[in-house]
Amino acid sequence: MGNSQRDLVEALARVASGDRAAFALVYERTSAKLFASIRRILANSSGAEDAMQEAYVRIWRHAGDFDASIASPIAWMTTIARHAAIDMVRAGPAKVAAASATIDADLAERMAAPETGGDPLASTRLAACLDKLEPDRRGMVVLAYCYGLSREELAGRYTRPVATVKTILRRSLVQLKECLGGD
Repeated sequence: MGNSQRDLVEALARVASGDRAAFALVYERTSAKLFASIRRILANSSGAEDAMQEAYVRIWRHAGDFDASIASPIAWMTTIARHAAIDMVRAGPAKVAAASATIDADLAERMAAPETGGDPLASTRLAACLDKLEPDRRGMVVLAYCYGLSREELAGRYTRPVATVKTILRRSLVQLKECLGGD
């Protein structure tokens, strides 16, 4: 096992215990390769970026499942990335229609009742900061980060260009960070 591969195995073990610095190292060392794998499946860069984010969420959540005796770290992560990309292809436009049927009712419930196990004070602060966003912006942020809708799906739902949705999300996150007292 090469030194960099050994480093990745060790970093994944630390990621499994919630080490964010190790996760940053894993991302830094693997993101180019994983993105290339995803781009071979998804032609559009926005969809590829969404799949990439989903892949790293899965890696974060399942790092404890990695077994170096079965696969190399990069092979394991590439498999996860490919599955995330394939899931996006399969979901396609139907994902928006299915989500639209339940989102409006669920949205109010999620905002009123934060997930259990989290910091209730932080959830209350986040809800207050979300309330300061314009309704469309708040909706886009919640749909993107709570329900996993892609920029393309949001663009269709809000009848706006994808680039505009991307800008709205970025500016909204900056506003939320400022509201929450981020540096």
